[in-house]
Amino acid sequence: MSSAQAEPLPAHTLMQLEFLEALEEDWHPVSKPTRVGWLVFYGIFLVYALTNKSGYLFIDYVFLPIHEGGHLLFRWFGQTLAVLGGTILQLGVPLALAIYFVFQRQILGTAFTAFFFFENFLNVATYMADSRAQALQYVTVGNAEYAEHDWAYIFIKLGVLEHDTAIGAFVRVLGWLGMLGVVAWFGWKTRSRPQPPAKLPWLRH
Repeated sequence: MSSAQAEPLPAHTLMQLEFLEALEEDWHPVSKPTRVGWLVFYGIFLVYALTNKSGYLFIDYVFLPIHEGGHLLFRWFGQTLAVLGGTILQLGVPLALAIYFVFQRQILGTAFTAFFFFENFLNVATYMADSRAQALQYVTVGNAEYAEHDWAYIFIKLGVLEHDTAIGAFVRVLGWLGMLGVVAWFGWKTRSRPQPPAKLPWLRH
């Protein structure tokens, strides 16, 4: 009685497996001076973010045009997505870059983009918490007379406008936990690993 032969995997499944093989490769090494330099950078930035009272960090102005571009990109999909599109693209760009660097096994790129993915949570939290007060100044695309506060619009639709500050505080905590987690991950992945002892010449085969 002959054993049944295993059927070959479909082509799309093989492509998926090959795609995931990159995750089994080693991360590219990071030198000790580079490691120290980046840890100092992240430490300084965290202190800056913690002590900043303006509600905006300098890096937020880098993501501002991305946010506004998101409104333009998603306006073709209806009013709700047009409003959410700014935040979607603001978070989606660094997240997509982080995923790319993960598959490239680049620790520096992964940490940098993931760190600022979570940093954007602070900016989003500030925006959320301002939904009722609307005391902050904002940049908008198009006629300012027809501009809406993104999160006031969303929270009104969801019926949670009165919880804007609590939701903002929760998102801010997530951002801080994420940034600290990324720095901890970076420090752990780039730590010096003890090298195995070299074999004596006469013990080598």
